[in-house]
Amino acid sequence: MSEWERFPRAPIVEALLDVRVVLPDGVDLPGLARLHDLIKPSYPARKERHSWESSFRFDAAGAVEMSQTTGKADGYLFVSADQRQIVQARLDGFTFNRLRPYDNWSAFRDEAREHWEHYRAIAEPTAVSRLALRYINRIQIPPTATDFNEYVLTAPRIAPGLPQGLAHFLVRLVIPMERFECLAVVTETMEPVTDEATPFIFDLDVVMERPMQPNGPEIWNAFERLRDCKNTIFFESITLKAQELFR
Repeated sequence: MSEWERFPRAPIVEALLDVRVVLPDGVDLPGLARLHDLIKPSYPARKERHSWESSFRFDAAGAVEMSQTTGKADGYLFVSADQRQIVQARLDGFTFNRLRPYDNWSAFRDEAREHWEHYRAIAEPTAVSRLALRYINRIQIPPTATDFNEYVLTAPRIAPGLPQGLAHFLVRLVIPMERFECLAVVTETMEPVTDEATPFIFDLDVVMERPMQPNGPEIWNAFERLRDCKNTIFFESITLKAQELFR
């Protein structure tokens, strides 16, 4: 694993660690709710989580007919007292969210691992099918910049013969990262421009899909590889000029 610079003004607005699982028959929402008893002093709020589904079909004339969107509870969100951390316990897995300010990887990983062990003890998953790390960054590009590539190397370009102003964009790249045995999904967009900056969103999701045992060190060794992959993409994507914004 490489050593990465730790920025005092890191652009991270949210970090997520996700574990998808296969649960045995009989695990239900009341069972998952028991996790709250273990973490309630630090995570006093409990919210029901819902998944939503909708479908459509074509009628005889070829027109699209939408069916009603339906939702069902699939887990719980346990929210910390300062509302900066969330533990998600679901029927398909576990997620730990950290909102800014983000401290460091070790603190984030260790907190996630502690709550994963609570989830594992209660839900007793039979297998892990997917791991993911997602980091959402907001890079505040100064208003004096004339080109996104001064700060981010992977960014949209407008043909020279067109007006160079840009009101909005959305870019999604899916990059196989064979060295790390994972897939990276990079999503870029921008938020409304202000007098102070153009907020450039650099959303980085690294995913590893393979069966793993839910106990033991395997999944945490894999998360170290995912973190190394995430940092490789991030540091290869930003310029020295961008790094100065974070110091």
